[in-house]
Amino acid sequence: MTHAVDQQSAKDSASARLPLRPELAGEKPYGAPQLDVPVLLNVNENPYPPSEDVVATIAEEVARAARGMNRYPDREATALRQDLADYLEMETGVHLEHLDVWAANGSNEVMLHVLQAFGGPGRAALSFAPTYSMYPEYARDTHTSWVVGRREDDFTLDPAYAAETIRRVGPSVILLASPNNPTGTALPTATIEAVCEAALAVDIDGAHPVVVVDEAYAEFRRPGTPSAVALLAQYPNLAVTRTMSKAFAAAGARLGYLVASSAFVDALRIVRLPYHLSAITQAAAGAALRHRESLMAKVATLRAERDSTVAWLREQRLPDGLPFDVAETDANFVLFGTFGDRHAVWQGLLDRGVLIRETGPDGWLRVSIGTSAEMAAFRAALTEVLEEQA
Repeated sequence: MTHAVDQQSAKDSASARLPLRPELAGEKPYGAPQLDVPVLLNVNENPYPPSEDVVATIAEEVARAARGMNRYPDREATALRQDLADYLEMETGVHLEHLDVWAANGSNEVMLHVLQAFGGPGRAALSFAPTYSMYPEYARDTHTSWVVGRREDDFTLDPAYAAETIRRVGPSVILLASPNNPTGTALPTATIEAVCEAALAVDIDGAHPVVVVDEAYAEFRRPGTPSAVALLAQYPNLAVTRTMSKAFAAAGARLGYLVASSAFVDALRIVRLPYHLSAITQAAAGAALRHRESLMAKVATLRAERDSTVAWLREQRLPDGLPFDVAETDANFVLFGTFGDRHAVWQGLLDRGVLIRETGPDGWLRVSIGTSAEMAAFRAALTEVLEEQA
């Protein structure tokens, strides 16, 4: 035992002498709690696993790819990018070619490529809080200054304020999540247009800032809520990111993608690592896309469960008798509050086997939408916690 302790002390001492970048000192790796409890509703996963026919197709395609693993994969992922272009054309009605699409290991890597290509020392990235907590980390990791504006009390974004902030800050990258994480707020087309127009008025080394609309949860948006993909032809500096992690029930595959002008995509090809997307990932993602209709069938179920959860939460009362605040949401999660001690509520739910996310502004909690049984367990647990605190 003493020998093991001495070894750990030596390792700790050696770590203290590593030349870590100063801005990383004291930082912790990103990640939500991963706990073994019966009901997991904290990371916005699709609760429905792929069907057996989807699994069989993926297994067949992965086996085919595995037979050629002695060779590097297609570094351009051409076939997969065309499959993604075809899917987006079906989903949005906008015609796309594979040259307009970029794919990587999750939308996280796509975003990192964007900051590597368009950020850097002496440049700034801008977003509007509350929003996705990884954005400032992309900026930090690429030596890009991080500037954050504000959203309104209802988590919408005022177009005039956004435009004024863009002109004042002069960012090279503008990040907009729609639907927004953690609030679920979707941006109207007019707001995105106002941001794009404001970006055209800013000069960055003889060019204009890029605007990235993060649509990771777009498939869950309510009918009539537009996608920013429709604006791509109008604004060449605009890009839209998506993921297969959520609606496609493929979080384990780690496949994210971006659609933009071919010039925008070519800029990302410069900074990507060689052969960054494995043959196995390309095969699995392509196979899943062949089953998009059956995988998308659960999206409507999750939308309905989300809407019923919103309605139920709005009927509840806080210990002081006031109604809950519940954010409007076009995603597969709901932000609700506001609690005097949100951690106590979070812990109370966890003690009852339900894990949600302690995130967003002070006093708020976020619950991912699960199966009907999981949501029933969430409602029962929250009711008990509130009764206990009354």
